[in-house]
Amino acid sequence: MSLRWIILGCLITLGLTSHAQLSAADKQPPNILFIFSDDLAYQAISAYGDSRKLLETPHMDRLAREGMRFDRCLVGNSICGPSRATILTGKYSHMNGFYNNSNSRFDSSQVTFPKLLQAAGYSTAIMGKWHLVSDPVGFDEWHILPGQGIYYNPPMIHKGEKVKHTGYTTDVITDLSIDWLKKRDKTKPFMLMSQHKAPHREWSPAIRHLGWDKDRQHTEPETLFDDFAGRSRAVVEHDMGIDKTFTELDAKLKPAPGLTPEERQQWDAYYEPRNAAYRQAKLSGKELVRWRYNRYMHDYLGCVKAVDESVGRLLEYLESEGIADNTIVVMTSDQGFYLGEHGWFDKRWIFEESLRTPLLVRWPGSVKAGSSSSELVSLVDFAETFLDVAGQPIPAEMQGRSLVPVLKGETPADWRKSFYYHYYEYPSPHHVRPHYGVVTDRYKLVHYYNTDVDEWELMDRQKDPLETKSFYNDPAYTDTVRELKTELERLRRELKDTEPAPRKAYGNQPF
Repeated sequence: MSLRWIILGCLITLGLTSHAQLSAADKQPPNILFIFSDDLAYQAISAYGDSRKLLETPHMDRLAREGMRFDRCLVGNSICGPSRATILTGKYSHMNGFYNNSNSRFDSSQVTFPKLLQAAGYSTAIMGKWHLVSDPVGFDEWHILPGQGIYYNPPMIHKGEKVKHTGYTTDVITDLSIDWLKKRDKTKPFMLMSQHKAPHREWSPAIRHLGWDKDRQHTEPETLFDDFAGRSRAVVEHDMGIDKTFTELDAKLKPAPGLTPEERQQWDAYYEPRNAAYRQAKLSGKELVRWRYNRYMHDYLGCVKAVDESVGRLLEYLESEGIADNTIVVMTSDQGFYLGEHGWFDKRWIFEESLRTPLLVRWPGSVKAGSSSSELVSLVDFAETFLDVAGQPIPAEMQGRSLVPVLKGETPADWRKSFYYHYYEYPSPHHVRPHYGVVTDRYKLVHYYNTDVDEWELMDRQKDPLETKSFYNDPAYTDTVRELKTELERLRRELKDTEPAPRKAYGNQPF
């Protein structure tokens, strides 16, 4: 931070000048508020217009209404830790070294955008879920959940010291975020990463949201009972179905950890009568799946309600401080999530609900209110975008591109028309085989490799938007397959992912 900025900040603090008296040239670089949810499906945000109308999210919708909604924000490796590493570094998993949640550890010596912003004079902080094993670096303040964290009364780590909090984790993270904003050095621009555990499995809602849907029977996705006919073995032999992988903790037949006696009393008052009716009914087959689906929707969407309230509180703070106009707000998730499509929960696949994550950006004066974009953008673009917003150079080693031109409605003519995907973690959890592929606006070509299957699939979202069949062996697609394989190899060379994945990337368990 230059002496000029420090003097201006002191004058503002002493009341000897005001923001209004500062010329445009004197205006601080934009503040950056990054709101991040874990496993937040775009289908759960009402601004995305899912036909099931699962939930109203007025505060996230406000970001869309006052900014830009991205309709094809894609992830390069659909799983929690790797997505976080990609956001920090602007690099794919094979370049930043964080492949999976099983045995990866983030190399904090790497160049990251928080380090660069901190060096450029930004106050930096991260509150909430970190999930990268090593300690955060590049932050003036950090207050994180250990590992996945828990939903109620969470233990946390504050700059290396273990602490215990009282309350619902989403609320705690929001409180910590706002407290830091209040106490920050106001002579500097800030970059805050406010990162929620919710709505990660096991989807435990705030006690105040129990019964929020009044026992509504939620509209089922068309593919809830997908039989995977004609699909690859890799898809058929998954272990992430509501029909067979749903645990007692997922179903709230067991209480969540961390509840106080008072919370447990309210928990039991809601769940136990319904659990008793479930046990008495002795459901099986499709009726069991339907019961689990509705329990899942109550719990998952209840978690999202608290995240939406958090967004509202953060936006309210920006306004109360008079800094909303000079703050870019980015709301997103580490990947998409299945809300019963194909009978699944979780993520991991190259398929749409997993691959595509929500992205809402409000930046007053730079982003047109109520705009949307269908460009192929990605988490790998975030580091470059934040540096660009701050007026900082982008390191050559980063593999994405700044979204600033797209946000301003000036998409470059050479913007990507294809996107590279590579998933590694196998066999546990969920038995999703390693695969890589290429994604375009219409197609996905995917290769399952290095296990007991070696298969290809081709999805055509135009003819089969629900992605229920593969067109790979259809003679009508011969030219398409050839062209996509050529493009896939080009991307692998360009991104330097031409070697087989290291065995450690598959996880601790043998094939």
